[in-house]
Amino acid sequence: MNNKQFEKMKNGNGFIAALDQSGGSTPKALAAYGVPEDSYSGEDEMFDLVHQMRTRIITSPSFDADHILGAILFEQTMDREIEGQFTADYLASKGIVPFLKVDKGLAEKENGVQLMKPIDDLDETLRRANERNIFGTKMRSVIHEPNPSGIKEVVQQQFDIGKRIIASDLVPIIEPEVDIHSSDKEKCEELLRDEILKHLNELSEEENVMLKLTIPTQPNAYKELVDHPRVVRVVALSGGYSREEANEKLKENNGVIASFSRALAADLNANQSEQEFDAELKKAVDSIYDASVNKK
Repeated sequence: MNNKQFEKMKNGNGFIAALDQSGGSTPKALAAYGVPEDSYSGEDEMFDLVHQMRTRIITSPSFDADHILGAILFEQTMDREIEGQFTADYLASKGIVPFLKVDKGLAEKENGVQLMKPIDDLDETLRRANERNIFGTKMRSVIHEPNPSGIKEVVQQQFDIGKRIIASDLVPIIEPEVDIHSSDKEKCEELLRDEILKHLNELSEEENVMLKLTIPTQPNAYKELVDHPRVVRVVALSGGYSREEANEKLKENNGVIASFSRALAADLNANQSEQEFDAELKKAVDSIYDASVNKK
């Protein structure tokens, strides 16, 4: 593990950019960027276009280490190059810590939750992540209802896989998202917090994780997690909130920083000039940084 990157993730000011939309969500991400589905044919063209979009974001002067601590990549992005370097190496050269999304998407809803689909090639992916100088990983499950056994299962699965990731000398971002539209969102969050705490308390001093959580209904509901010695950082997903709303909610949670995807890229468009593109990205980066650093 890179100690300098670990120190930056633990104590640095800024946020994490989530650039990890994969197969299913890629057409939606491209459409939002102004590239409709009928303008390309086949997966290869689609992934070329999405890499161009990500390259444009990552190489922008506004995408800098003064504001951005890390970036989460999709597996294909890890294997592609930016300006002659593998993406993680290019990010590191800018002083930004690279992460890799390792999950294979969500299983069907059961017991009020969606577990992760099996990750059959995890060991091979982690080996390649180390080869590509990746610092950590991310994996997402979703909680819809305050079903204690469902939530227990989600957290168990996350930590079981998390320990395998730690054993590969990477830092896992554990992401049990609570659906912002859940009618019992606050109750889900209480159950989730208690379940995560149990698992954190069982980790050894050498085992560290990051947590990526939905911004809670009650401000500072995750304070115990933020303060836990085994937690490198708690980051928040935007979860479908607009950037303005996500930023306002984030400001109420001390010690929690952003890890936004849609809220970061919402106003970027393929048809913008470089100047327009950079200005819009700067506006997004500045506002998310401000919400991550300056608390109410």
